[in-house]
Amino acid sequence: MKYVIYILLGILQGFTEPLPISSSGHLFLFKNLFNTNMLNDLNFEIFVNFGSFLAILLIFWKDIVKLVHSFFTYLFHKKKRESVKNDFKYCMLILVGSIPVGITGALFKDKLESALHIKLLGIAFLVTAIFLFLVKNVKGTKEDKDITYKDAILIGLLQMVALCPGISRSGTVLVGCLFCKLKRETALKYTFMLYFPVSVASMGLGVLDFIENPLSISLFFPYVLGMLFAGIVTYFSYKWLSELVKKGKLWKFSIYCLVLALFIFIYFR
Repeated sequence: MKYVIYILLGILQGFTEPLPISSSGHLFLFKNLFNTNMLNDLNFEIFVNFGSFLAILLIFWKDIVKLVHSFFTYLFHKKKRESVKNDFKYCMLILVGSIPVGITGALFKDKLESALHIKLLGIAFLVTAIFLFLVKNVKGTKEDKDITYKDAILIGLLQMVALCPGISRSGTVLVGCLFCKLKRETALKYTFMLYFPVSVASMGLGVLDFIENPLSISLFFPYVLGMLFAGIVTYFSYKWLSELVKKGKLWKFSIYCLVLALFIFIYFR
């Protein structure tokens, strides 16, 4: 039964991580519904988040390699700068878009997470639902090369909202991208390019916690199972999200988040 529970938690993490419905919010809801203390284990959280990270990294591997190569080419090969300047700018846009959430997260993340309670989670799902509904008919025209630093700052500031537990990071960033008139495919790519700095920073802090609280040998195998299932499900969940975004059906998640918020308000009243 222990293995089954960890697999289910891995599947839940994997399914909700890419979607604009808050993976952390769903895990917190699961904890309250089934009164389990497994979700208080930071080591397990590190494992399943790493599984999701690897899946998203696999999806965007070619883009990341190209951007990293262009970044260093621009810095160290002056004669080739013109050919890679758009990719270098895109790297800088990722950096600029990550700064607000990086500073705010370092200062207030622990306080925000400790303040989470079930009623606040319902409000967070409701806020996410409103955000997603507001962009249901938005169609942008900007491609990667058209994103401005002003866009990156605005999107980065909106990403800070997702530090409030229960508010979807991918949802708020997607909304910000669409409001800045990015094309749907462009918005989806930039959303998950911003995912990597946040995820790497979070895992870095998680590793420090892991060192302070070493993993029990008896839990290693179920944790790895959870990580594997999280990674596999994240991969296919992203593919599904990609199709929905391209078809302009992001609003469907708005309905889901609204129903979930109403369920929380009624069930935990």
